[in-house]
Amino acid sequence: MSSIEELLASARSGVDRPEPERASRLQRDGALIVDIRPQVNRSEEGEIPGSVIVERIHLEWRLAPDSEWRLPEVNADSTVIVVCNEGYASSLAAADLRRLGLPGATDLEGGFRAWRSAGLPVREGGTPAVP
Repeated sequence: MSSIEELLASARSGVDRPEPERASRLQRDGALIVDIRPQVNRSEEGEIPGSVIVERIHLEWRLAPDSEWRLPEVNADSTVIVVCNEGYASSLAAADLRRLGLPGATDLEGGFRAWRSAGLPVREGGTPAVP
């Protein structure tokens, strides 16, 4: 196994990564879906309705429970589902969030593309990221 494969396996170890249909149910039950994909991907492919757009470079500051810049709806008990294109970068990002005190951080198995392939709702993309 290469070092990136080991890092990814470690990030996913013991984590319940919901598939798209279950992530949709979790969202209806109050989970926050956070889209970290680049603007170009979101503009071309669309976005998950109700998701919050947070650029990857700001993710930890916007979601760490003790950050003075965190989103007001996030606290240590929040369930957060991080979304990237295919579920790789989001696994690493969710692991960072768990290390920062957000144990309910996980990521969408298969990413946005799996969501779209499952036929779940998609809105037009290009929403500005949370500043």
